[in-house]
Amino acid sequence: MARGCEHPIGCHTGQVPTLASATVGARLWLLIEYAGAWPSHLESFELPEKISELVRRALERGIRPQLIRRPGKRTRPQDQGIRVLLAYAAGDRPWLAQGVVAGPEDLDLDALVAGVVPESCILEDEPVFLVCTHAKRNVCCARIGLPLARSLAENLPDRVWETSHVGGDRYAANLVCLPHGIFYGSMSQAAALSAANAYRSGEVILDRYRGRAGIPEPLQAAEHFARAHTGECSVGAVAVESSRSDGDVTEAVVRCGDVRFEVVVEPSAFTAPCGTACAETITTYRLVSLDRLTPVRYATPALA
Repeated sequence: MARGCEHPIGCHTGQVPTLASATVGARLWLLIEYAGAWPSHLESFELPEKISELVRRALERGIRPQLIRRPGKRTRPQDQGIRVLLAYAAGDRPWLAQGVVAGPEDLDLDALVAGVVPESCILEDEPVFLVCTHAKRNVCCARIGLPLARSLAENLPDRVWETSHVGGDRYAANLVCLPHGIFYGSMSQAAALSAANAYRSGEVILDRYRGRAGIPEPLQAAEHFARAHTGECSVGAVAVESSRSDGDVTEAVVRCGDVRFEVVVEPSAFTAPCGTACAETITTYRLVSLDRLTPVRYATPALA
C-alpha cells in the first residue's frame, strides 16, 4: 500500500472486483475546461464566477458537472472563452458536443436536458476519455491517474482529459468513456489503452469494467453477468428491459442481442486480500441465477 493510501490492498491492481460501481446519477454531463486550482468539492463554488455559475446551473438541472484540463497543462488564456463539452449519455443514441462560450448565458443547458444539442455547440464524431486526477478529493487519484492520463494522451492526442472527482476513489485510476458513460477502474496504463481502443470500436472489455453510469447498481450487475455469460461485448447490444426487487434481491430481464435472459443478483461482501476487516467497506454483487427466456409464440386459431 502506497504512502497516503487508505484503501484496502488490491483496490488499485484489479484484485478487488469493480463491477456494478459506476456512478448512478450521471446520464447528462457538462465538462468545463479550467486549468486553475480545483476545489475539493465543485458544489462549494470556490471557483471563478463564470465557472461557478455553470456548475450551479448544471446541478440545478440534474446535470453532472466536471472540471477538465489537458494532461500536463495547467494554463490557458482566459480571453478565448470557456471550452465546454456536453454528453447526453441516456438511451441507445448518446451524443457528445463541444463549444466555446463567453459565459453561462451562452450555453443552453435546458437543451441538453431535452436531448438536443445547444446552438452554441457542435457534435463531436469521436469519443473522449476522462481520467480522474483530483488530488484534493483523494491522493490516489493524482498518484495513479496523472501518469495514466499522460500516457493515454500520447496514444490518443486531443481525446484525453484529466478530470475532477468521478466517484469510486478506491478504484483509482478511474477512466470514463463518453458519450456512453462507460466506467473502468483500477486501471493500469496498458489496461486503459485497451479499454479506450475497444470503446472506439464500439465495444467494452469486462476486465476492470465498473459499468455504465446512470443505471442502478443491481442492474449494472445484471448486465455484467449477462455479458460474461454470452461473451457479448458490443456497447449497445446489452440492456435491462425490466426489473423488480424483493429486499436485496433484484430480478432483471436483460436483452443480449436477440436473446433475453432472466438474471437474479444480490449484494455480496468481498473479503479483501488483507482479511475480513476490510469486507465491510467493499460491497459487490453475486449472481444468484441466470436463465435464458424462451420466446413467446402466439398461436393463431384456424379460420372456420
